[in-house]
Amino acid sequence: MNSTTPPIERLLDIMAKLRDPETGCPWDTQQTFKTIAPYTLEETYEVIDAIEREDFSDLKGELGDLLFQVVFYAQMAKEQLLFDFDEICQTVSDKLEHRHPHIFDAENHPDGHAALAGWEKRKSVERAQKAQFSVLDDIPSALPALMKAYKIQKRCASVGFDWDTLGPVVDKVREELDEVMEEATQVVVDEQRLEEEIGDLLFATVNLSRHLGHKPEMALNKACQKFEKRFRQIESRLALEGKTTETATLEEMEQHWLQIKLAE
Repeated sequence: MNSTTPPIERLLDIMAKLRDPETGCPWDTQQTFKTIAPYTLEETYEVIDAIEREDFSDLKGELGDLLFQVVFYAQMAKEQLLFDFDEICQTVSDKLEHRHPHIFDAENHPDGHAALAGWEKRKSVERAQKAQFSVLDDIPSALPALMKAYKIQKRCASVGFDWDTLGPVVDKVREELDEVMEEATQVVVDEQRLEEEIGDLLFATVNLSRHLGHKPEMALNKACQKFEKRFRQIESRLALEGKTTETATLEEMEQHWLQIKLAE
C-alpha cells in the first residue's frame, strides 16, 4: 500500500488481510469476539500503566494496540454483516453530538450546571430507549470489582442517593470494619458470612475514596506499585546480607521495610 493511504485505511486493510480465510494468519482467523475480549482488557491496563509511568513513547504504541482491538472487533462484525468500522465511528460521533448540545447546537448554550443536568437527563432517555429503566442497568457486569462499586455509587449519587457530608461515610467504614472483626473472632467462623462482611467493608472504602475525590482502582494500583517497589528493595538488601526472604526472619524484613520507608 502506498504512502498516501490514510493510516486508518492501512490498518483496516492489514486487519482484513490477517482475517482472510484463505491467506490470512491462522491465529487471527480463529478468533471470536469472546476470545479477543481478554486481550482488550490487557491492552487497556497496559495503556494505563504507560500513563502512570509517563512513558509517552510507550503510550503511543499501547494506544495503537488498543485501537487494533477495536479494528479487530470491527472486522469480525463486518464479516458477520453486523456493522463495520465506519458505523462504529458514526455511532460514537452521533452520541457525542447528542450529549453535548451546548457545544454542537448553536442555539443551545447552557451553563456548566445546566449542561451536566442535561447530560444526565439525556442518558436517562437513552437508557429508557434501550428498555433500561434503572440507573444501574448499563453498568457492565464484567468491570473489575473496585471500578464497578465506584460506578454503582456514582450512579446512585446522581439521583440523590448519597450522603452529602463526609462524616457518615467515615462512620460507615468503621461500622463495617467492626462487623468484619466481630465475625472473624467468632468461636466458629461462618466463612460465607465473613466474606460478605469483608465485601461490605471494601464497598464502604470505595465510597470513602469517591467522596474524597479519588478513584479507588487508581489509588489501589498506586499502592500496589509502592508495595512492590519496597518489597523488591527488601529482597535486594537481604541479598547483600547473603540472605533470602525464605531464610530471613519477619523481624529482619520489617526492619528493612521501615528503613526503606524512612528513606523515601
